[in-house]
Amino acid sequence: MEGQDDREVRSDQAKIENRNLATLALQNVVLRVGWIFKTESVIMPFVVDVISGAGWMRGLLPILSRVGQSVPPLMYADRLRSHPLKKLPLFATAIAMALPFLLLSAVWYGLEDRRTWWMPPFFLVLYFIFFSATGINQLAFGTLQGKLVRPNRRGFLLGVGGVIGSFFAVTAALFWLQPWLSIPNHDGFTWVFLFNGTAFLAAGCVALFCVEERDKDDGLRPMKIIQPFATAWKIFLHDQAFRKAAFVSMLFISSLLVFPHYQWLGMTKVGTSETDLIYWVIAQNISVGFYSPILGRIADQFGNRLAIRIGLFAVSLTPILAIMFAWGVIPNAAEWFWLTFVLLGLTPVLMRTILNYTLELVEEQHHPQYLSTMKIMFALPFVFSPLVGFLIDTIPYEIPFFGVSFLVILSAILTFQMVEPRHQFSANEGS
Repeated sequence: MEGQDDREVRSDQAKIENRNLATLALQNVVLRVGWIFKTESVIMPFVVDVISGAGWMRGLLPILSRVGQSVPPLMYADRLRSHPLKKLPLFATAIAMALPFLLLSAVWYGLEDRRTWWMPPFFLVLYFIFFSATGINQLAFGTLQGKLVRPNRRGFLLGVGGVIGSFFAVTAALFWLQPWLSIPNHDGFTWVFLFNGTAFLAAGCVALFCVEERDKDDGLRPMKIIQPFATAWKIFLHDQAFRKAAFVSMLFISSLLVFPHYQWLGMTKVGTSETDLIYWVIAQNISVGFYSPILGRIADQFGNRLAIRIGLFAVSLTPILAIMFAWGVIPNAAEWFWLTFVLLGLTPVLMRTILNYTLELVEEQHHPQYLSTMKIMFALPFVFSPLVGFLIDTIPYEIPFFGVSFLVILSAILTFQMVEPRHQFSANEGS
């Protein structure tokens, strides 16, 4: 009887995990559909060019997004750890992600001259607010995933969300984004921003359908303002496995320093036009759907370290490919420049894989602190983002692109020094 009861319990647990897998995958899909309408490599830099056109302002986008996705999560990590239901912060932060775009849609609709003096700072403030909410949302998602999904099924979740999310995101882009971008005077951004906000609202509602047991109150209370930074420094200083992964992450994330400038490169050096924007967005999102199950499968079978290593060597080729198009080394460069964005699709998949790797370094109760600390590592290189934008305007643009490629290659080499937590855990169990 006890054996039968155990089997029934395991069966119920498997059903609950499958439901949660489906719910988290659906939440990821809805979020991806909204995200394709605000890609950081194409759409948002193009909006900046519409309202300003300055390279230094494009250079501010990565630093605002990374600071927003790192500092607020670090400040909130201890509070999240004490929250009995992790799905509620996931819901609330998705709503907070929606509000800046809904407001921007209303303002854009009411403006005739989008180059008014206050529009750039207004846009940048909303951009920062959005990514602050996004950072906490990603922290809540990672923590909830760590609570509800076993390590060897997280790659499967990554793959399913990537494939299905890419399909629906690309379909939505073809039906709506392409026509909206074609509206004269860039009036279509009213509908682009409205769609963003609505999709993020829907993603938040989906999160509420997760089946989650309430965590017990561990008696912890929110830290003082300086304490989360001290905790992050302590993790970096004393956890050698985390520190090695952090160095890899910081070098890899430098690839995002030139993210906003790929569309500029295509427009000014390769000879592409605004009509190509939609194809770049689609290429990047289809590639996310292509890479997600591949890296997810590798991560589930062999560990996240190998998946990270393979992805990094591939990402290092992106700036080189873009320069080859700009130099005319590849014939019909304007027609084939979209291939650059196929490689760019690896970046968000790799970031998720690194966070999944981080989850395996510690026990569940420490997941918020470790995830938020890794996000700080993601953010640190972005202090150089405005400088990169300035350099692209003032020196041969090839130098920053080649420099980023070198840093990513170095990060791939350093993965050989990283531990594989799953193998290490197995060895400890056997000893």
